[in-house]
Amino acid sequence: MLSIGAFAQIGQVTHRMLRHWDTAGLLVPAHVDEFNGYRSYDPSQLERLHRIVALRQLGFGLDDISAILERGVDAERIASLLRIRRAEVEQEHRIAAERLVDVERRLHLIEREKHMSRIEIVEKPLPAVRLAAVRTVVPDQPAVAGVVGSAFDAVADAIGGEHPLTTPIAQYTTLDDGLEVIVGYTYAGPAREEFDIIELPAADEAVCGIHLGSMEHIAESWQAIHAEIFARGLVHDGPCRELYVRAVGDDQSDWVTELQQPVRRA
Repeated sequence: MLSIGAFAQIGQVTHRMLRHWDTAGLLVPAHVDEFNGYRSYDPSQLERLHRIVALRQLGFGLDDISAILERGVDAERIASLLRIRRAEVEQEHRIAAERLVDVERRLHLIEREKHMSRIEIVEKPLPAVRLAAVRTVVPDQPAVAGVVGSAFDAVADAIGGEHPLTTPIAQYTTLDDGLEVIVGYTYAGPAREEFDIIELPAADEAVCGIHLGSMEHIAESWQAIHAEIFARGLVHDGPCRELYVRAVGDDQSDWVTELQQPVRRA
């Protein structure tokens, strides 16, 4: 019999890992002393230990490893699991490669051009949202400022105090004859004549950044977002959104707005 220390040393694993696998039922000691609880392993169990370690190194989770060990070495099943794992590793490799490109690009900006991006960018999915909103078309971008605030006020007045006003969102879509603006609040209540119920679809991937302060300079933040999208080899995949995290009062110095642009791989 081998003590847990000797067994762990031969298998190049930790005592903690062996105890964890014991608890999970993957590798139960051949003997546990009833007085002191010391675990002992039969040398023949090294073969099972090596198989567990090998499967873990391939990235299999404990549930898959348990199923493989229980059913024996089924070549077709293992091949099927390996195909799934291959796809996962390929995805991980793609993400890592994209992150490496981003790191190199940031290093270039700092080391060669001596500056950093003025806005930090993240990529994330956007959930579908149901809005109580109004929809309008304005002739051009400068006309937006005169529309958005009053549109939010109109929706808020229509809802009244019956439902809490949370998550104010505006969506902007470029049209041939102007800019379509959808302005509203997330809303779970019934439809009303005073506003439309508009479902904004989920986006699998979006590039997002935080704009701090006045709306007067928000175009600069959007320009930084679009530059990052281009630099990352992405393309726009739907209308852009603005989520007004904090937008209370006339003094916009402490306003916080998340800019959201759905994207896809080029």
